[in-house]
Amino acid sequence: MLHWHSTLALNEAAQKWRALAERRRAHFVELYHTKRWKRYYDEEQFVLKLREAIKASDRWAEIAPTPLRLTAIYDRDTARPQSSAAA
Repeated sequence: MLHWHSTLALNEAAQKWRALAERRRAHFVELYHTKRWKRYYDEEQFVLKLREAIKASDRWAEIAPTPLRLTAIYDRDTARPQSSAAA
């Protein structure tokens, strides 16, 4: 039972980090679309920050998949081939 609680707590923390990474990515995309990035960064700095945000968001999506995606991955990995022999 203790293992289950610690796993749940770690999953919740990972989901929060993932959400933070996604918000950061969305923020940089918004800066790009509105061209407000020019107020804060030169082009080279902004491209670097944008790439870092995208990379972090993608990595957190791998580390902490959404529960629906996690279920799909589990189902795919545990799927057993069905026999086609008729009884």
